[in-house]
Parts: sequence; structure tokens; C-alpha cells
Amino acid sequence: MDTLNNEWWRGCVIYQVYPRSFYDSNNDGIGDLPGVTQKLDYIASLGVDAIWLSPFFTSPMKDFGYDVSDYCDVDPMFGSLSDFDTLIQKAHSLGLKIIIDQVLNHSSDEHLWFKESRQNKTNNKHDWYVWQDPKPDGSVPNNWLSVFGGPAWHWDSRRKQYYLHNFLDSQPDLNFHNPDVVDALLDTVEFWLKRGVDGFRLDTANFYYHDLALRNNPPREDIEEGGIGIRPDNPYAYQLHLYDKSQEINISFLQKLRSLLDQYPGTTTVGEVGCDFSLKTMAQYTQGDDKLHMCYSFDLLTKDNSMEHVRKTIDTIEDALGDGWPCWSIGNHDVERVASRWGQEKSNHEQAKVFMVMLLCLRGSICLYQGEELGLREAELTFDQLVDPFGIAFWPEFKGRDGCRTPMPWENTLNAGFSKAAPWLPVALDHLSQNVAEQTNNENSTLKAYQAFLHLRKEHAELISGSIQFIYSDNQHLVFIRNLPNQESLISLNTSADESEFAINFDITPLATAKSLITGSFKTSVNAHGGVITLPPYSIVIAKVNNDHAQSNRYNRQKECIKINCSNSTESEDKILKEVASI
Repeated sequence: MDTLNNEWWRGCVIYQVYPRSFYDSNNDGIGDLPGVTQKLDYIASLGVDAIWLSPFFTSPMKDFGYDVSDYCDVDPMFGSLSDFDTLIQKAHSLGLKIIIDQVLNHSSDEHLWFKESRQNKTNNKHDWYVWQDPKPDGSVPNNWLSVFGGPAWHWDSRRKQYYLHNFLDSQPDLNFHNPDVVDALLDTVEFWLKRGVDGFRLDTANFYYHDLALRNNPPREDIEEGGIGIRPDNPYAYQLHLYDKSQEINISFLQKLRSLLDQYPGTTTVGEVGCDFSLKTMAQYTQGDDKLHMCYSFDLLTKDNSMEHVRKTIDTIEDALGDGWPCWSIGNHDVERVASRWGQEKSNHEQAKVFMVMLLCLRGSICLYQGEELGLREAELTFDQLVDPFGIAFWPEFKGRDGCRTPMPWENTLNAGFSKAAPWLPVALDHLSQNVAEQTNNENSTLKAYQAFLHLRKEHAELISGSIQFIYSDNQHLVFIRNLPNQESLISLNTSADESEFAINFDITPLATAKSLITGSFKTSVNAHGGVITLPPYSIVIAKVNNDHAQSNRYNRQKECIKINCSNSTESEDKILKEVASI
């Protein structure tokens, strides 16, 4: 395998599959690995490069697979190791890479390691988890909090000690300060490498190590929405998390992990980073060639859908990144679906297409969550339908993660073609009309737009590996350039319901192959080296920057793109042309 293939992950598009909700092959109401295998042709038709499989390991499913009781086996509800091998084989035959979700920070309390560890203070695994004596008054060791609410410490009556859990109390944290734990976890990683996986999505990659002195976290000055779906109604947001995660020593484990993966050329890692300084941490974890290949954060998974926020996020990471590599997503299994979280109107599929192009044109690798390509909105569930412990604990202010995890709609039939049995979560009624079968036959559908643009993106190397330069932004509009030497594309986006026009002072040619996505038009002005880009409501213009301009004056473009008017403007064409000429 040559170097180019070994770095397939740079600029790749990863499609996240949540197996419980993708396709149920044995009609027990729960999706499974054979179901994923049956739908691999569909995934390949999208034009993505890889699949990220959410956890399918043996688990009591108190956190739906993110509580692992056996790192080296498949839970029977999802199938078998043989089923996994079949999935890998077919995926590879279709040119798809397989990335699996590795949950290393914590195990289930039903894992054999924890069962042994909790027996007493002298057994062989007595310090494989984070155990601590109570304070003299019996209270918890410090002020650390769980993401899911309440103290991050749970009392165990056998050892008469507390154990640390950053999430559910049934998810005890492993003690990464113990080298035996590190070795054991790396062995589980290699188990899957030997089975042919192409990479790992690392759950909570900045949580592995804690402060050995157990110092209290200081209060946070500004309580606001933060990482991992944290909201101001969750006390976790009240702390600045300096000591319970994101410790400098964490890098030592990432280096050991990278050393292992380097023995399997062509494999990759993408780390989930949720912390108060996430962009800085992303840069730190991916710089050089001895840690993670790429990271993603929650900075674009909040409710802020302004293009100014997108630009600020990208500018911040670009300033710190150096030779590191980011991965971006605007939706996943932990947050409200992007069509609801960012969408201004119900069932606004044109706006969903604009957000899609924005994401796929950013510099970095991309994660798409199943159903985004259909424009699915968040499912509305009643309290009695919830199964997510996070949502149950914080209802009704926070409805949890079930609304983005409902079954994939394949057709407009019973249970949306997901299963012949009652599914583990109900199918959203408004998802039935947005099913795969109907959108496949509709040339104007969100699905067709995703397929068209994902394939178009592969024809333009600058959209995959080029640098990025923003030349205009406000809350609703974003204009930027992706460039390689002698190959540049201009991307112009309008996420609003108003028409807008932008004057530029360099030559562009709209991409003929993108006509199905370009709902705006390009007007050539009397200036031979300039023009006006017209962006109707919810529209996109993608254009080639002509080479004569690409060779010069690259550093003054912010002065070369101005917003002329919106749909309610009465400015004349003559005035527009004067604006262009005066840039």
C-alpha cells in the first residue's frame, strides 16, 4: 500500500451508522450487523469513503453500547464475530473503510475487570479503576461531577471506597495511570486491527487521565452550552473542567496508540474531544505524526447556526493547527438532528442542502450521521417513550438523545421498512415521507443532492486537501476559497430566506458539473475581471477561480468581496457595477 493510500483519511467523508437504528435483518426490533451489511450498497452509493460503526460490543446496554462488558466480542443482539467479518469483507469490496467506536475511558460495571477489582483492595486488578477513600465525614473525595448529573463518585460497599465515573455510575472509569490497564486496552485495539478494521473513533478521547492529586475543579465564570451536549440546566456546566480530564499525560497514551496503529499501515484514528478548550486540544492531539490522525469537537454541534460562528471556529483551529488535521460534523448520535437544531423552518430541504455543502467544503475530514442525507428532523417523543438515561434524568428541559436515534426510514411502510417487529424506538411519523426509496426516485430530493455533491467533491482535489481562505461572512452568508496551486474553487452560501448579491473583483466560472446544486446564478459585469454573484434564498454558488487571478493577489481577497444588497434593496444594476469597479 503506497503513501497516498495510507493517508486516505485526509479529507475523507465518514458515514456514521448507529447499528441499533439502521436496519433490522432478523426482525426483533433492533438493528444489527447483518442489517448494516445488507445496506452497504446504499452507503456506497452516497459517495462516502468510510463507515463509523457505533458500539456493537457485548454490553448490558445501560448506555446502549457505550458501557462495554467485553471489548473483544459482538453483543448477540447485533450478531456475531463472523457477521462482523462478513461486513468488513463486503465493505472493502465496495471500496469502503470501516472505523469502529472504541470506548476506552470506561467499561461497564459488568466487565470482568471491574467485578474482580471491586472484590477487595488486594486483588490483581485492585487498581484498574479509580478508587478513592471517602473524606473523614464520609463524603465524596472532591467536587467532580458526572456528565449525566450528580457527583462523579459512586460508593461501593464492598471496598468501602468511592469509584470514579464521568458518565453513568454503571460506567466506572479505568485507571490509565496503571500501565497494565494501558497494555490491556491496547491489546483490545489490536484484536480489531487483526480482524481488518481501518480505524477507530475514540469516544471521549480527552477523558482518559485524571489529576492524581484530585484537585477540585474551579467554578466556570460563564455558564453556557458546552461540549458533549452540556446545557446550563446541567450542573456539569458550572465547572471549568481542569482536573477531571484533558490532562497533559493523556498525550502519552495517544502516542502509544499511534505507535500500535503505525504497525498496520493505512489505519486511522479520529478522537472525540469534549472540553473547555476543545479547539486547542484538537490541535495538540493531531500535530506531528505521533498522536491521533484527526479529532473532532462539539463546536459545530451546538445550536449556533450562524456562518460567523462557523468561520470563527475554523479560523481558530486553523491558527493553532499547524500540521494537525481536523474532522468536522454538524450532527451525530449525541445531539439534536441538524435539520431541527439549525433549520429555520420545518421541512426546509433547500436549507439542509446549503448546510450540507458548507460542511463538505470545509478543510478537514467530515462525519455525516445516518439520516442527514434525507434531511430528517428530530423525532418528537413523549416521556414514556424515552429510553436514554440522560434524557430521563433531565426531562423536560432536555429531552435526551433518543430523538436523533429513531429508526432509519427505508420506505413508506410499516415501521418504515426498518423492521417487521415493533422497533426499540418508535419511527417518527414525519420521517415516513422522507424515506430512502421515495427520495431515490426524486431528482430534487435531499438524498440526490448529497449523492451529487459527494461525487462532485471527489472530482475537485482542492475541496479535499486544499487550504481555506474566508473572504466574507455574516450570520447568514459565507464566502470562501479552497485552493491548491493552480486549482481554486470559490464557495458562496446563502442560508437565509432573502436574496443577496456579492461583488467580486476576480474572474470565476461556475462549475458546469454542479448545475443541479447551483440555485443561484452568475452575472458577468462590464468589468472583464469581476462580476456579481446572485444568491437566491437558500442557495449555493460554486465556481472555479480562473488561473490568472489564482496566481496573484491571493492575500487581499477580503477586500475583493463585498455584499451589495439583499432582496429588499432598490439599488440599480448601474450602482452594482460601480461598486464592483471600485473594489
